[in-house]
Amino acid sequence: MAKYIEMMRIRFLMMLAYRTNYYSGILIYAINIGAYYFLWQAIYGGKENIQGLSVSQMTTYVAVAWMARAFYFNNIDREIATEIKEGKVAVELIRPYSYLGMKTMQGFGEGVFRLLFFSIPGMVLVTFIFSLSLSTNLLTWCLFVFSLFFSFLINTQINLLTGMTTFFLFNNDGLIRAKRVVIDLFSGLLLPISFFPMWAQSVMQYLPFQGISYIPSMIFTNSFSSEELIFALMLQVGWVLVLVFPIGVLWNRAKKQLIIQGG
Repeated sequence: MAKYIEMMRIRFLMMLAYRTNYYSGILIYAINIGAYYFLWQAIYGGKENIQGLSVSQMTTYVAVAWMARAFYFNNIDREIATEIKEGKVAVELIRPYSYLGMKTMQGFGEGVFRLLFFSIPGMVLVTFIFSLSLSTNLLTWCLFVFSLFFSFLINTQINLLTGMTTFFLFNNDGLIRAKRVVIDLFSGLLLPISFFPMWAQSVMQYLPFQGISYIPSMIFTNSFSSEELIFALMLQVGWVLVLVFPIGVLWNRAKKQLIIQGG
């Protein structure tokens, strides 16, 4: 386990060396949050709530969702695709560690950096600019952090699956871009899932995307009942376990595909 922790540390230090890019990113995220803030203020008008969310909960939801994205977001799918195209993955496979485990820990190191130098300063900034309702309940914060960790795992697992398709497609840039759009839309980042039509909600409940952004954001805004909260957390844990299977199957087939290419 020590070697994986070291990989996480190295990725953290690499991100630290180019931290200026992320300071500017705080401003970009603040602008995004500001745009959605005024949009939802206009949509609500004088209404008390829409779909069970008050205007204060909605603006907080938007801010938390975007700042949480800074933690769970990573580009390991694109990194895997690049290493496969350049043949570097062959060298990685003979090293004494799990390639997928290494990529996961690198993504986690990047996420920790973004959390400390991006999400937390960003939330402080937007709290002073906009009217947000931040919870003072310690349990809410603990559940949010727990849920956010699983949102990272789900998003990373999907990225691993997407990156591994390069073994078979050879060029999956379009798939990677499409995946990013699908996640932003169906995860509840752009629009809470409860705002979708009922038929769409019925379909989306069978997909893992809501475990990425919607669930942690709803937990933070105290928008779940006790029963809904337990079910949401179980759903996240369940998807993490379910996605392990297709990752294992695809990875075993991908390694055989690599041997065929080299032989």
